[in-house]
Amino acid sequence: MGLGERLQRAWYEGHPALGLLAPLEALYRRVALRKRARYLSGEAPAYRAACPVIVVGNITVGGTGKTPMILWLIDHCRGLGLRVGVVSRGYGARPPSLPWRVSAADNAAQAGDEPLLIVQRSGVPLMIDPDRSRAVQALLAAEPLDVILSDDGLQHYRLGRDLELVLIDAARGLGNRRCLPAGPLREPAERLASADAVLFNGREQDAADGFGFTLRSSALVNLASGERRGLDHFPPGQALHAVAGIGNPQRFFTTLERLNWRPVEHAFADHATFSAAALAFQPQLPLLMTEKDAVKCRPFAGPDWWYLAVEAQPSQAFQAWFDARLAALLPPRVPARP
Repeated sequence: MGLGERLQRAWYEGHPALGLLAPLEALYRRVALRKRARYLSGEAPAYRAACPVIVVGNITVGGTGKTPMILWLIDHCRGLGLRVGVVSRGYGARPPSLPWRVSAADNAAQAGDEPLLIVQRSGVPLMIDPDRSRAVQALLAAEPLDVILSDDGLQHYRLGRDLELVLIDAARGLGNRRCLPAGPLREPAERLASADAVLFNGREQDAADGFGFTLRSSALVNLASGERRGLDHFPPGQALHAVAGIGNPQRFFTTLERLNWRPVEHAFADHATFSAAALAFQPQLPLLMTEKDAVKCRPFAGPDWWYLAVEAQPSQAFQAWFDARLAALLPPRVPARP
């Protein structure tokens, strides 16, 4: 178990040694609060786009289902007849220049795994840049858009936003509710009160503290051929190698167990780089991974390598709330002439 994994376990399960990090936590909290206050007061200017900007982020370290939610929002907004664009930091990406318009033909090293996944799945115009405000400006210069989604970036206050959607893993919650490095929080828990909506990944019912949404497993997709198979492709009790280089690998492994398979767990660091040698597990079994990992493994995939496609399913109440808030942000639409 690596240092990062041990630290995350301590955050969520507790460890007395975390008390030693209290001075660093106090410093981190002061810096985080001061940064936000500077933008709220206008002391530090924020860029405001000509169209609504919706930030999908979190206040915890680790995966909360942002990418499936971004994909759902893209489809939903398109269903309303809106032109959608996405901006992302492009974590780990090394593009030739910045900002960089991600193409489906890019590789993950160039574009970043999550941006590449989003573009390959949806074809959405997507720009990466650690300076997300610059990414928005470049995207609007290239495309006529009605709404822009920011993949993560809740703490990137240089980018003005019209809606903030904060995602939380329902099973893990906020852990010990302490800030880095003594806990998993990027900002104090009180920050949730200022978000427009809080969504709990893995909660089927809405509650007073937020909306529920789930991730539905929809298909198995072969990395080498692109062939899609139903979830009955593997029989109950099938043993397989399970690979997850995401923020919360255990959630993926638990999903496979609930599908009645027997995963041999191989957890990697979030955004890990893979190779054929690193995934040459024994004994030889089907290999199943997340879609985020698959975008990096296609060039050397074996014939029995698959990824599990998942779809976000937010509650009906959230959908109604989102439609109402989005309608209030958009200019009135002129009906088409008969």
